[in-house]
Amino acid sequence: MLSLPTPPSLLHAEPACGHASRAVRNAAVRALLGELVTYPKPGLVSLCDSGSHRDMDAASFVRSSLALRRYFEQAAAAGAQGASFATLNRLGRAAEARMLRATGGVNTHRGAIFNLGLLAAAAGARTPREHAPLGERVRQLWGTDIAAHRRDGSSHGSRVTATHSAGGAQAEAAAGFPSVYRLALPAYRDALARNGAANAARVQAFFTLMAELADTNLLHRGGAAGLAFAQSAARQFLDAGGVHRSGWQLHAVRVHRQLVERWLSPGGSADLLAACLFVAAVETAR
Repeated sequence: MLSLPTPPSLLHAEPACGHASRAVRNAAVRALLGELVTYPKPGLVSLCDSGSHRDMDAASFVRSSLALRRYFEQAAAAGAQGASFATLNRLGRAAEARMLRATGGVNTHRGAIFNLGLLAAAAGARTPREHAPLGERVRQLWGTDIAAHRRDGSSHGSRVTATHSAGGAQAEAAAGFPSVYRLALPAYRDALARNGAANAARVQAFFTLMAELADTNLLHRGGAAGLAFAQSAARQFLDAGGVHRSGWQLHAVRVHRQLVERWLSPGGSADLLAACLFVAAVETAR
């Protein structure tokens, strides 16, 4: 990637877009916290336990979420100023450094920094008369550069993508977040409309993602067999009625325990759940 200078205003100064950028920031942080409090969420950190993770807990996720507030505001302001993907990428790198400082070196939100940063920038770039979905704006504005970007080959996601031919977060973003718009959002909105329970709607969206997504986190920890197990467990939950079935919590907790026993963590689905919550909030607010 070309080393282009980042305007100092984007890295250090207060974002110029004021209220709009702060609204985007608040929606992004709420999305991260909404993902955190969702339970049962198989294999993942929640307020109830740390799932398949020994190096992080709910407190570390809260610290990380709060440390990223300024980043989301900067991303929205950058989008409003017509920033390139290279500029957004550098903002994301700086945000990763803040995350690691806040968590003592633990990667709690790298995927969310990528996904929500792009969506926040797309939200900042939208004009008052524009009604295109945020994912589509990401694809239009930066999709080509996202697809062409060469990631750090030492990351788990990069290695898994190469080994298993899985698209991963980069392909998802370049395509405009199809898993969010075709899977998570419809499931979330339908569940919310049917019973009005926010946690149940988030769980339904999460299981819908887990059932279909080629989650690189699952591939990293469990290989193709681990991914297949998690997807099958999620499909069985959904086929049984999902959150619309009486006693669904017990079934979801059972899946959670099965994934923890196998050290499986569908972190990609968690990242896209946060993206779903952000999109639902921002696009509904217009």
